[in-house]
Amino acid sequence: MRFAYVNGRFCRHGDAAIHVEDRGFQFADAVYEVWSVRNGQLMDADGHFGRLARSLGELRIPEPRCRPALEHIIRELLRRNRIRDGLVYLQVSRGQARRDHAFPKKPITPTIVLTCKRLDFAAADARAATGIAVITVPDERWARCDIKTVNLLPNVLAKQMAVEAGAVEAWQVDADGFITEGSSTNAWIVTKAGTLLTRQADHGILHGITRARIIECAQRLGLDVVERAFTPEDALDAREAFLTSATSFVTPVVSIDNHVIANGEPGSLTSALREAYLGEA
Repeated sequence: MRFAYVNGRFCRHGDAAIHVEDRGFQFADAVYEVWSVRNGQLMDADGHFGRLARSLGELRIPEPRCRPALEHIIRELLRRNRIRDGLVYLQVSRGQARRDHAFPKKPITPTIVLTCKRLDFAAADARAATGIAVITVPDERWARCDIKTVNLLPNVLAKQMAVEAGAVEAWQVDADGFITEGSSTNAWIVTKAGTLLTRQADHGILHGITRARIIECAQRLGLDVVERAFTPEDALDAREAFLTSATSFVTPVVSIDNHVIANGEPGSLTSALREAYLGEA
């Protein structure tokens, strides 16, 4: 039996519910956070809790629980679901109020929802061993992608386009012709000179926690990292390409828009970064 946590109580996953006028449902007036869990431990916990606090602050949603209380809830949720390897999903909305675009005039209690599920890390390892294909699509999202909101419809459509094209991910391209990020991942390339490139952490991308950790890993390995935008043409000409996220870790990209990258095999730097990251987890 699966369990969820909703507004102060644990319940059967199938019985979990929020009010029809919850602002997360009505307006996507909500944020979320995702942690990978390995051997019963939250990966990159500090980074994810820090980003959650920032996202809530940007939308002026009060923190529903302090970090120690959230950690206690997460541990209990993992215990009830008997999960040691998987992910935890947290969503916090502004709360329930009569439908009106403006914030409620009187203070309301934020809605908090937590779920978790098992992940097949062996499948992720298999994808990393062979590499994946991505496509490029226009970036049609709003201008504050640095806030981890549940307003993900453009991401959903981009991911579906990738699936229908036989790819795993879609890399989004802004109006200036630069890749921003994937529909649910950060995008990277390795130039022929061996420099790692990833988009700078501005309002155009989500500030990936795994992305930040990979920069640290690369620096410890003595690799040159530059945070700047790059084009699809740069990616096609790259020595290696890969993506990062809390659930894919570091995954090689061997094809972009049906064009093979380098020799079509996972690159040595990508593999070294994945090994370094998981070795520190």
